[in-house]
Amino acid sequence: MTNWLKRIEHRIVKPQLRRLKPWQHVDYGDICVQYKDHLDGGGRTSGLDYLPLFRDLGMPRQPRVFEWCAGPAFIGFSLLGYGFCDSLCVADVNPEAVAACRRTVASNGLAGRVAVYQSNNLDGIPEAERWDLVVGNPPHFPDMSPGQLRYHDEQWRLHRRFFDSVGRFLKPGGMIVLLENNLGSTAETFRDMIEAAGLSTVFVHNCEGRRTPYPRIYFIGIGRRGDTAPAWALAAARRRETAAANVP
Repeated sequence: MTNWLKRIEHRIVKPQLRRLKPWQHVDYGDICVQYKDHLDGGGRTSGLDYLPLFRDLGMPRQPRVFEWCAGPAFIGFSLLGYGFCDSLCVADVNPEAVAACRRTVASNGLAGRVAVYQSNNLDGIPEAERWDLVVGNPPHFPDMSPGQLRYHDEQWRLHRRFFDSVGRFLKPGGMIVLLENNLGSTAETFRDMIEAAGLSTVFVHNCEGRRTPYPRIYFIGIGRRGDTAPAWALAAARRRETAAANVP
């Protein structure tokens, strides 16, 4: 009986209560992003680490950016609002997150610059989409928070399917830069998946090299194997090599 009541609570009661919560907003440049707290998987906080990373690397303005596992698309809308890109594509499997993105697009008059898709991984993305840069704050843990859409990726199935599919959407020289967490993984965790998908790791930033007992955000820069990576991504790779050479 107790388990049955818990299932009712999680599947019916809590979703209904969440719908009653008021919408909140946060401004990025001239874009006001609409969201509810239960849709935020960290994009509103650690997701903004993309901004100084790209600025410090001298990344030029990108014609089109895609945010994977977008939630309310804090990362994508911040890149657009602060002038890091010209146009944006965002997608999420959760219909509530998609509704939040569409509210932001409508309230800011962004229909001509932002495409929003409800998509199970990349399955619902139109074949015509092509991206210069892919960003994302996907679920970080294969063995924690089971059943929690924002946090749990069982056996890394979500990541594996993403790597297998994303290459066909990249423009020549396009880059994927994913935000990950040493509490759940290291860059080596994903290396075989990346290589099996015909991709290659271009740079790793801020990864401790082991799973840590505390949260530590890091970034993996990934390109299509055989493509020439852009100068800003190669600069990130050289920084890591220089830092490693200076370690006593």
